[in-house]
Amino acid sequence: MSRTCHILPGDPPIEVELRRSARARRITLRVSRMRRRVTATVPAGVSERAAVAFAEEKADWIRKHLGACPEPVVVTLGSALPVEGHFRRVVPGQGRRVVLGPESLAVPGAAEQVGARVAGFLRERARARLDVAARRYAAQLDRRVARLTLRDPKSRWGSCSSTGNLMFSWRLILAPPEVLDYVAAHEAAHLVHMDHSARFWDTVAGICDMEAPRTWLKREGETLHRYEFTRAER
Repeated sequence: MSRTCHILPGDPPIEVELRRSARARRITLRVSRMRRRVTATVPAGVSERAAVAFAEEKADWIRKHLGACPEPVVVTLGSALPVEGHFRRVVPGQGRRVVLGPESLAVPGAAEQVGARVAGFLRERARARLDVAARRYAAQLDRRVARLTLRDPKSRWGSCSSTGNLMFSWRLILAPPEVLDYVAAHEAAHLVHMDHSARFWDTVAGICDMEAPRTWLKREGETLHRYEFTRAER
């Protein structure tokens, strides 16, 4: 799949990535709320000039959707971010440990290290919650989790390997607890069915309430990626 970029003129200019796809039947546009990126998928037989003209015709639509994208939040003292679905304000802390309060997240140490310390705290909390949930659901299905790892993928919340290794996004700790719980159940169900067949979904539904968390992830999931914990992420 080949990719090129085109700049739509205006204030500000907009970069549109043109992606060639042999499977595409028509030109389509996508605005990523997570990355504030515009992508045009272009069928193999359509010229670049035609694709650019299509994007230019849709410039107002593109700007409207970009305007609705949430702005990135660099986590530092004074920032607010959700932890287990509830917003907390990041405030200076004492001692050595990050302390989670009802309305605050107290972070000790130098101000320039706040983002990294918050990220470390969230990863540890995510690991503890996901480890318990995933192993609980696996046990219900008479399966065993071989290994659990945390990452920060941009396009998925979890995965399951054929050898029983589960991977999860640590950003799930930002979501309401029932959402994290659902993703744990989802990946545990893949220990039984390595697909998304009707039998797989029946298995998920048999061990957790999945409809509301699935809807939340589809509607709000991308917003969990707006939080940046180091300046290098920008």
